[in-house]
Amino acid sequence: MMILEYDGTGYHGWQYQSERISIQQILEESIGKITQEIVRVIGSGRTDAGVHAMNQVANFMTNSRIKERNLLKGINSVLPRDIVIKDLMEADAGFHARYHAKSKVYLYQIVNRSERSALYRNFAWFVNRTLNVDQMREAAILFMGTHDYSSFCASNCGISNHVRTIKRVDIEQDQWGMLKVYVEADGFLKYMVRNIVGTLMEIGNGQRRPEDLGAIIAAKDRKRAGITAPSHGLFLKEVRY
Repeated sequence: MMILEYDGTGYHGWQYQSERISIQQILEESIGKITQEIVRVIGSGRTDAGVHAMNQVANFMTNSRIKERNLLKGINSVLPRDIVIKDLMEADAGFHARYHAKSKVYLYQIVNRSERSALYRNFAWFVNRTLNVDQMREAAILFMGTHDYSSFCASNCGISNHVRTIKRVDIEQDQWGMLKVYVEADGFLKYMVRNIVGTLMEIGNGQRRPEDLGAIIAAKDRKRAGITAPSHGLFLKEVRY
């Protein structure tokens, strides 16, 4: 079992793709260099292109006798600088990073001020129109619970069951104009967090009202919800088991 941190800027998401570089591909190649095996890495979820992770969880099988600490150091020595294994430990043979996860927490960052950020250009959405955070918080509460979130799923979602349970949606704001939106759920649909954030942003800038959200969810229609927030503001913050 591994806990990973990565900057997704230069990658086409987590999942292996034949013609594009992915986090999964780089990990499998790097682990293979150290263990001299063909390794398959299973992640807790498939982060999209440009999305980052603070604590992605993944697992793989190996017959290597290298001690855990040495294995971690060895793999990190061949990984690129934008991917790092923070922790590595032996897990039960039946452990599955995705299927055993009880919930995941995503963080979305918005720089809300008149001037863009140099430091967060790859890690936050720059919105220079003043947002009404109180209105956003009022709407955020309405996302919580078990619902069909079809209105917040990408049109090419690829799965039929869009029912999920959102456990919390919190919005924090600091004095420098940084908004942090935390969303925890038992599972997520493609672009779900980014579509939720895009809708909250439109509520914050006055394009929509908090009371519109119930009808948007009930419509089960992607066209009824807000825009898709850019991928570079999104982080997989935590996976809970």
